[in-house]
Amino acid sequence: MSSSAFLCPVAFSFSQKPLQSTFLQPSLLTLSIFPKKLRKPHQFRSLIVAKSNGSDSADVPDRLISALCYFYPFFDGIQYGKYVITQFYPVQAIVQPLVPAIRVFKSFPFNGFLVFLTLYFVVVRNPNFSRYVRFNTMQAIVLDVLLIFPDLLERGFNPRDGLGLDLLMSLDSTVFLFLLVCLVYGSSSCLLGQIPRLPIVAEAADRQVL
Repeated sequence: MSSSAFLCPVAFSFSQKPLQSTFLQPSLLTLSIFPKKLRKPHQFRSLIVAKSNGSDSADVPDRLISALCYFYPFFDGIQYGKYVITQFYPVQAIVQPLVPAIRVFKSFPFNGFLVFLTLYFVVVRNPNFSRYVRFNTMQAIVLDVLLIFPDLLERGFNPRDGLGLDLLMSLDSTVFLFLLVCLVYGSSSCLLGQIPRLPIVAEAADRQVL
């Protein structure tokens, strides 16, 4: 499949979403240190694990739900990868298996906003979900909300060629690569039962989760 054919079926859309604000208690993390009898001199190991439902680690459903949430901002910002995807085959190979899901996500203009409302009110504000799930979901939401800024910049600054176009391509590529790194890091950490703290958004997510 050619690069242009790869991107054509995906209809891009933009949506703006609100950002609100509360607190993630420090009890989200528990620090467990190996017993003294297992330690060797000058060798100390510590293990940070997620605390979910009162246990010492996140259970499998919590890990899966949390990992899937990080696909939301990536799908919503996939249009910023139009330059990187067409120029670098390894990136295209990573994204190509996700194309059917991206098509579904982009098939209706308000899908992004509906997903936002669902994640925020059904997951983040629902105490039936563990804090582990709500924190990771909130991180994904905050990351998606940040896409408003490059969107506004792109709408107000839309050069056709020259230095302006080069700057726009660099901005879009940077945003896309940041989303890709957050997806890989966030999802893989959740699958391992760890707590990913994404740059820029982690503190905002802390204040959101009760």
